[in-house]
Amino acid sequence: MRIRYLAIAILGTTLLVAGAVRADDAKPNPLDVIPDKMPFDVPYGAPIALDRANAVIAAAVDEAKNRDWKMNIAVVDSGGNLVAFERMDGAQLASIVVAQHKARAAAIFRRETKVFEAGVQSGNNTSITLDGSIASRGGIPLVEDGKLIGAIGCSGGTSSQDEVVAKAGAALMK
Repeated sequence: MRIRYLAIAILGTTLLVAGAVRADDAKPNPLDVIPDKMPFDVPYGAPIALDRANAVIAAAVDEAKNRDWKMNIAVVDSGGNLVAFERMDGAQLASIVVAQHKARAAAIFRRETKVFEAGVQSGNNTSITLDGSIASRGGIPLVEDGKLIGAIGCSGGTSSQDEVVAKAGAALMK
């Protein structure tokens, strides 16, 4: 009798697991969607000049100072190479490389780093396997006349604070 109950329990568990696996297989994979156009297809332009990079940083620093936030701010050219950097007094030391990483990722992937963060939050973790990506807000491409000329990266606060400061710098391009 016990063997019969055990066999029924095993069969029931097997059917439940098989049903769950089939249910997971039935969900569409968002990575299987094939867009008609290339996403984030912003053409690369001439690299940002030092005076423009410094102006972008100055706008970002002004925003950070107005909010009493201590930030590290990096501007890279269209190839992801550092052009200008500023560490505000008291800014977190670990955020120096993070700000540069955010700027570089925004430039080479031609998208805000917030896109990677959103992907991870939605369960699409493939973006974290891409060399050079960073799933944290605060990296924003700098686009002028429809061409990517560089990017700004900010770090030192929460990712939403970093994004606010980066947007203030990027607003100079509009």
